[in-house]
Amino acid sequence: MIAPFPYQNTSPRKNTSRLNGSSGLSQVFAAAVVNQQFCTMLLQDPSIALQNGYLGQPFSLSDKEKDLITSIRAKSLSDLAKQVNHSLLSN
Repeated sequence: MIAPFPYQNTSPRKNTSRLNGSSGLSQVFAAAVVNQQFCTMLLQDPSIALQNGYLGQPFSLSDKEKDLITSIRAKSLSDLAKQVNHSLLSN
C-alpha cells in the first residue's frame, strides 16, 4: 500500500499581496469573464456596473479601486486588466 504524500511547495514565498490586488477586483474580473452583459456594462459604464454588482451581490471594493476602474477607458476586458495591473504596480 502506498501512503499519500501531500504536495509541499518548498520554493521561497514572495509577498505578492500588492500584485494580487483585492478579492473585490478579482470578483469584478471574474464576473466580466463569465458574463458578457456585465463585461459590456463594465467597459461602457463602469460606475453603473460596479454599483449594480453581479447576481445581486455587491463588490467589495475600496474607494480607490472604484475610482481606478471608473477612470479607465478600455475597449476590451484584457485592456482594462492591463491598465488596472499597470496602475497597481506603479503605486
